[in-house]
Amino acid sequence: MKKQHVQLSEDDRKRLQFLTSQGELKARVYKRATALLELDRGKTFTSVAETVGTTHQTVSTWAAKYKAEGLECLLDKPRSGRPIKFDGAQRAKITALACSEPPEGYGQWNLRLLAEKVVELEYCASISHTQVSGILKKTNLSLT
Repeated sequence: MKKQHVQLSEDDRKRLQFLTSQGELKARVYKRATALLELDRGKTFTSVAETVGTTHQTVSTWAAKYKAEGLECLLDKPRSGRPIKFDGAQRAKITALACSEPPEGYGQWNLRLLAEKVVELEYCASISHTQVSGILKKTNLSLT
């Protein structure tokens, strides 16, 4: 008899079966749910890893997280890192400003002029010309 690594509760099993039958899950969540269902059926870490296309260690980690957190283990935790400084609306305003007519006396916008105008129009408290460049670069908009 194969060693059973995870024993799902009846509610968790039904929930996982429902989620996997919907077809609207992210691939990561689907893999985790499928792995837990397979482990509940008595499969080994190695065979489940082959089924979902991951490593033995990853399946082992998912099993341990399920035992500790329940079905919360399916979801990704927030990742660390620097929070975004300019939201989508601010980026859109900066891009729109760069696409507009330049101020009188200028043939075209330059990055420093844009940065000054953004602060003047109070789109944000402060912004450097290099940050403006980064925002415009992501939209494939070039001032040169």
